[in-house]
Amino acid sequence: MKYIDEFIDGITMYRLLLYVLFAIIGAAMVFGAIGSLPYSPFAIAFSAGLFVAICYVVNYFFAKIYDAPTNWESSILTGLILALIVTPMASAKDVLFVAAASGLAMASKYILAIRNKHIFNPAAIAVVLTAFGPQESASWWVGSAVLAPFVIIGGLLIARKIRRGSMVTAFILAALASTAFFAVLGGHSAMTTLQTVLLHSSLFFLAFYMLTEPWTSPSTKSKRYIYAAIVGLLFAPSLHIGSVYSTPELALIIGNIAAFAMSPVVKTKLRVIRRHAIGKMAEDIELMPERSFSYKPGQYVEVTLPHDGADSRGLRRYFTLASSPTEKTLRFGIRYYDNGSSFKHVLLEADEGTPMSVGQLGGDFTLPGDATEKLAFLAGGIGITPFRSMIKYLSDNGDHRSVKLLYGERSTGDVAYSDVFEEARRKIGVETLYVIQSLSSLKSPHLRAGRIDADMIKRDIPDYLERVFYVSGPQPMVSSLKETLSHLGVPSHRIKVDYFFGYA
Repeated sequence: MKYIDEFIDGITMYRLLLYVLFAIIGAAMVFGAIGSLPYSPFAIAFSAGLFVAICYVVNYFFAKIYDAPTNWESSILTGLILALIVTPMASAKDVLFVAAASGLAMASKYILAIRNKHIFNPAAIAVVLTAFGPQESASWWVGSAVLAPFVIIGGLLIARKIRRGSMVTAFILAALASTAFFAVLGGHSAMTTLQTVLLHSSLFFLAFYMLTEPWTSPSTKSKRYIYAAIVGLLFAPSLHIGSVYSTPELALIIGNIAAFAMSPVVKTKLRVIRRHAIGKMAEDIELMPERSFSYKPGQYVEVTLPHDGADSRGLRRYFTLASSPTEKTLRFGIRYYDNGSSFKHVLLEADEGTPMSVGQLGGDFTLPGDATEKLAFLAGGIGITPFRSMIKYLSDNGDHRSVKLLYGERSTGDVAYSDVFEEARRKIGVETLYVIQSLSSLKSPHLRAGRIDADMIKRDIPDYLERVFYVSGPQPMVSSLKETLSHLGVPSHRIKVDYFFGYA
């Protein structure tokens, strides 16, 4: 999996999804050409192109009307998803349905929204509205046996990229259980029905490509399970109330409502107000949100930064908040690279007038509710950001819980936020040790040379078996330290890791 992880960690979730959807469309065209699908390659390509074009244009105009950042990736993804769930065009009269579905999908992001956060999966709400309005519905033709391998393999890549495999599994299990139950209740064979659902239905496409959409699904693990179970239980084709039967898109829309009720409403513009260099390759960026919002120390947000010439990393990026909820501004700790992404290059030059927005607050890498728990933080590089948030929060609130921080950096000049950590040392007794790779002499009792390893943990955190460990940093470091802690006897349930979505 090493090479696969290197590939998927080098691009954003949205760009990966874009590539996979293009691959499925391409495979469908091939199968159409050889007669394995009842649609011509031209019909598939023309429908996909028309969906994408209309979604792009409608999204552009709504973004202008609502003075929102234009995100062309989002409109293309929605167009491709619609092209895979709505039957390819067979005649000129189908153009009206394509136009209606595309327009409704994009309009829903702006009109069916609360505090600028849309509630429904755009493709799903579009086909729900057309089914109840002009009575044109989605066929989910992508749920074909010949396309299933492409859908599943691409979906597994996406689930691995965003760490949503357990949510997808919960949905599939709930959907199969519900399908079998209602099949038996209706006097049908459970095995035959399940075989049809597995090979000739929307199950996998809905699970991997639509259920996991970050903007309309919960951003914490426990709530994601509830959301997945709700959609899965409503998935059963024979489930109905009166003459209204459940459909995949209707199940997802009801799940979206539940997800919205469970999730914080966060979507606001940002304005850069201050920048502070950290060594040669990193900086702390302070931003003022147009609208304040509540969050927990250690959580992340998704940032959208529209720009021309976007590379494979795309227009959106996840950043852990380095700021504390006790502060009025937001902070991001950013590491730059010589061959970095177009996003990072634009961010490096961003000023007060640069259009930028934040949304999709989430993350479970937060302080435990039990204030008596003893904590140990292990950080590497820019992985220090969630700990700046947590320690600043504890310091501002006078919370004297036991905390030890081992913070690894390449040089003393790369150390970030030492002012916050030293203030916390004085105010609430947080013990911070700076572990420096290139250190030649120990000028302070708070410095250590080398890297964080088992010997250092045993020496500097002698009561390590009594602590809950939080580990954040580059993925190889996180994986290595998690293994190290396991070998030291720390139970897995007392090790929490922060996942980074890439660095470029």
